[in-house]
Amino acid sequence: MLVYCTRPYCRCPQNDVPDLDNPNKRYSRVAERFCTACGMPLILRGRYVAERVLGQGGFGAAYLARDLDTPGRRECVIKQFRPNVSDPQSRQKALELFEREGQVLDQLGQHAQIPDLLAFFAEEVPSVDGQEVEQYFYLVQEYIDGETLEDELQEKGPFSEEDVRQVLRELLPVLQYVHDHGSIHRDIKLSNIMRQHPSKTKLPGQGRLYLLDFGAVKQISQAGGQQGHFTGIYTQYYGPPEQARGERVYPSSDLYALAVTCIVLLTGKDPSELFDAYNNRWHWHSYAQVSPKLQAILDRMLQPAPSDRYQSAAEVLADLNASPTPVPAPQPVTPAPSPPPVVSQPAPPPSPAPVTPPTSTPRPKAKPPRQPAPPLPALKILIGAGFTGFEMTALGLMIFSLMTAWQLPVGVSAGLIGALFAFLVFLQYKRWIEHWEQLIIAVISGAVLFSVPLLQAGLGGVTALLICGLVGLGCVVMGNIFLLIYNTLARFL
Repeated sequence: MLVYCTRPYCRCPQNDVPDLDNPNKRYSRVAERFCTACGMPLILRGRYVAERVLGQGGFGAAYLARDLDTPGRRECVIKQFRPNVSDPQSRQKALELFEREGQVLDQLGQHAQIPDLLAFFAEEVPSVDGQEVEQYFYLVQEYIDGETLEDELQEKGPFSEEDVRQVLRELLPVLQYVHDHGSIHRDIKLSNIMRQHPSKTKLPGQGRLYLLDFGAVKQISQAGGQQGHFTGIYTQYYGPPEQARGERVYPSSDLYALAVTCIVLLTGKDPSELFDAYNNRWHWHSYAQVSPKLQAILDRMLQPAPSDRYQSAAEVLADLNASPTPVPAPQPVTPAPSPPPVVSQPAPPPSPAPVTPPTSTPRPKAKPPRQPAPPLPALKILIGAGFTGFEMTALGLMIFSLMTAWQLPVGVSAGLIGALFAFLVFLQYKRWIEHWEQLIIAVISGAVLFSVPLLQAGLGGVTALLICGLVGLGCVVMGNIFLLIYNTLARFL
C-alpha cells in the first residue's frame, strides 16, 4: 500500500508499506511506520494513513486517507494545518481559524449535507535533523465522494434555470441550518459545494449537495448593534462589499455569495466578467435566459447593501417556491419621461380620481411555506440503537444473575437497570460515547459476560451473547422503522 508522508516539503513523500496490503490484519495504535526520506510517522494517531494529496492552500493541505480502525478501511479526509506565514501573530490567527473549523464541524456535522468531524488532534514529531520538535495539527472529516460544482461547470457547461433552482432548493435549507446555529460560512463558492454520487448518499432521496470548508466561518455577534473589523477571509467577487471591507458580516452575506455562485453557473463566465466595478453592479442578464421571477430573486440577493437583500435563506426559499412574482430588487430612481402635449378643451366635466395601478400597491408578504424537516443522522441512530440494545441486555443479564445469587429485591434490581439505561442514553446524547467508544464498551461487557459464569444467568456464555446480539439487532430494526415513518411523515405533512 502506498502511504503519503504529510511532512511539508518532504523530498520523497510516497512510501510503500507492504504490511498494509493485507486488509484482514489488525493494527494496534502503537504500531508505527516512518517515512524513509524524512522519518515522519506515516500512521497518524495510530489509525489514519494518507494516500494522496487532494489539494493545497494558504493554510494547509488536504489528503485522501484511510482509517485503519474500520473493517473496510473507510475513506476519510485529513486536513493538515500549515499556514504559509512567518510572523507569530498571523500564524496564531491562522491556527484559531483552523481550530474554529473543527469546532464548527463538531457542532454542525450532524446535518446530512455537512461532513462529519471524525478527529481533531496534534502530533509532535522530531524535525528532519532531529534537533527540534515540530508540531502539526490535523483535522479528520468524512469523505464526500463526488464532484464540486466547479468541476461540473467545466465538464458540462452552463446550468439550466431548473438546475440552478435545484441548487438553491438544496443549499438554502443548509444555510438556514448554519445561520440558525449562530454561524456564517463566509466562503461560499463553486469549489466549496460538492455533489455526492447518488449511490453514496446517507439517506435515499436526500439532497446530494454538500457544503464544505468551514475554515472561514464566523460566529454571529449576539450584540445587535456591535460593529467591528473581522479577518478579511473571502474569495474575490464572491464576497459581498461589507466582507471585502473587513466589516461585520450577516446571514445575507452568505446569500450574496450564493447568488454569485448561481449567476456563474447560469452564464458559465468568470465573475470578473460579470461585475461592473465602475457602477458597482452585476450585469449578467444578457448572458443567461431565465424567468423574470428567478432574475428578480438573484438581483435582490446581489444588492450591495445588506439591508436591501433577503435577510434569511428561508425568505429566499419562500419566494423561490411561491407562485406570485417576488418583489423586485430596489432600482435607482430615474426621471420619468415627459408626457405628450395635451390639447386643451373647454370646461371638461369632472373626472373620477385616477385609479392606482394594482402593481404599485404593496402586497402583504406571503407567509413562507413550512420547511421540510431536516434528514436525521441515520447511521448514528442505528448504531446507537444497536449499542443500547446489546448493552442493556448484557447488563440486565448480569444484574439478574447477581440478584438471584445475592437475593436482591426485585425493586432494587429494576431501579438499577433503569438508572443504567438512562445513564447510557444520556452519555450518547451528550456525545461522550460514540463511534469507537461504543464498540469498545460493547466488547468489554461482552467479554465479561462470556468469561464469568456467575453473570450468565445460567444460560452459558455463547447463549447469553447470542441473546444480546439478537436484542441489539431488533433495536436496529426498530430504528429503521422509526426512520421510515419519520421520512414518510416529513415528505407528506
